Amino acid sequence: MQKIYTRMGDGSITELSESELKQDLEEGTRDAAERGKVSPLSEDELSYLFDIYSAPYRFVSVERGNEVVLSYDAATLKIRRVGVSTHRIQSLQIYEKILGADTAEFDHVDYSFKPVKPIIAYEQTELEQALLVMTIPMFYGAMPNLGSYTQPDGPCPNYADLMPQGKISEARTAEEEAMELAIKDMVAVGSAMYESGVDGINFDTTAAAGDADFLATLRATEILKKKHPQMCIEIGMAGEFILGMHGELTYGGVRLAGLYPHKQLELVEKAGATIFGPAINTNTDKSCAWNAARAVTFTKACVKNSHIPIHANMGMGVGGLPVVDQPPTDAVSRASKAMVEISRLDGL
Repeated sequence: MQKIYTRMGDGSITELSESELKQDLEEGTRDAAERGKVSPLSEDELSYLFDIYSAPYRFVSVERGNEVVLSYDAATLKIRRVGVSTHRIQSLQIYEKILGADTAEFDHVDYSFKPVKPIIAYEQTELEQALLVMTIPMFYGAMPNLGSYTQPDGPCPNYADLMPQGKISEARTAEEEAMELAIKDMVAVGSAMYESGVDGINFDTTAAAGDADFLATLRATEILKKKHPQMCIEIGMAGEFILGMHGELTYGGVRLAGLYPHKQLELVEKAGATIFGPAINTNTDKSCAWNAARAVTFTKACVKNSHIPIHANMGMGVGGLPVVDQPPTDAVSRASKAMVEISRLDGL
């Protein structure tokens, strides 16, 4: 029986038989369906996924006419990450004029709202210079990063230290204090950059610090949309499941801890966001095919009930891609094709 070249979730090369590949796809979609209480992929969709992952080609692509818009996080940092020393504006120009990007993102090396706030005047000046040489829509991106407000670097007690000590109420109070500070910083930076001409704000890696992180982002989005009704706000998640670091926080009467992507989407829409980026975690012990089937299942559930564009996170360890710094093309192209042509999302 023919062996199919593929990868594991850690990026290592492996081979599967046809029956093993089919089994991985079935188990992947079943896992997502059971965890999220959503519908699994149909037989036809699983068959199409099988064709994608069994194709012998190094690179696969969507059919003509199925192309989607691409948005990026930390764009100005990723050129440097591969060892090319460029100015931020030059990095943006590379994305637009060489890579043919649909959108670009201006960001600071700290990539969090807290450290950006004190230098916002400098960011505004450089943004304005970038806008003069760029044509495509440009976001300003950063992470809510609630952890940056905790001691020793921030003013609030560290709730991650308090919880193991059994000081649950003190930990929750610390999270709530950090959340209020984060909201002020996100609103201040987002508003300042929008008033300087940026086309949208990207709250990236939302909920990395759990439910308080997610609530801070929802509330900041709500405030910004009331202040700037035309502002485009993209909320990209950190993972598929909202960690209950606090455990008792709600938004619109909905408890945040434990929400999966399609339920996160409902609150993101309620807050007024323009684009939602679900992030589906990769299991390194499973094949990329298993992970892709799972990611597509969760994303399809988002698309089904969405009233705003869905841009699935497809990167280092999410969206069916391996947990490596530079995901290989064979894995990226297959997961992307599957996402676009099966979930019918709006962008990546």
